[in-house]
Amino acid sequence: MNNSEILPHIDHTLLRVTATETEISTLCEEALKYNTASVCIPASFVKFAHEKYPTLNICTVIGFPLGYSTTAVKCFDASDAIGNGASEIDMVVNLGWVKDRKFAEVEKEIEEIKKACGDKILKVIIETCYLTDEEKVELCKCVTNAKADFIKTSTGFGTAGANIEDIMLFKQNIGKNVKIKAAGGVKTKSDLEMFLNAGCERIGTSSAVKLLTENN
Repeated sequence: MNNSEILPHIDHTLLRVTATETEISTLCEEALKYNTASVCIPASFVKFAHEKYPTLNICTVIGFPLGYSTTAVKCFDASDAIGNGASEIDMVVNLGWVKDRKFAEVEKEIEEIKKACGDKILKVIIETCYLTDEEKVELCKCVTNAKADFIKTSTGFGTAGANIEDIMLFKQNIGKNVKIKAAGGVKTKSDLEMFLNAGCERIGTSSAVKLLTENN
């Protein structure tokens, strides 16, 4: 795959806790230059990025990275981010509810956040590194039933990131309208190609632009 086939699937990401406006600006300029799908940035930078780069597709994260904010807080955060200029929201599920098998509550929360997002894209991070295959399958059902747009593997802040086995499991268990985003630990061009060829619509990574363009 060539760069022009890969980069439009990249959520160009900077979620490091010490990120600065200068670094966010560089990220945004790279995203525009290389036509990435979006930038994925902390919510506190969304208004700044939207005002400085009004044509840029901006993604942010809520309930991140632990997922245990209340549903009301997650809904407020989603609405606030969209009001500030975000077009895509990546939320983290409540993993305690998952471990307690409270899948109805998980599904209801996703549904409520999707309502808060309106016509904007909602991606649901299930943090696969902490889950059994049975739990992953149940979450595929929750994401599908709640009509979210994407299921996403990982925050990148857990004990492991995306792997191809989970992508295959997702494909077998999500609804036809749910897309897949791989994130966490995607570091090489072969990784990027592997996940795209496996059916991922998006890949979240901080390294793809540098990796694909530094020798060009």
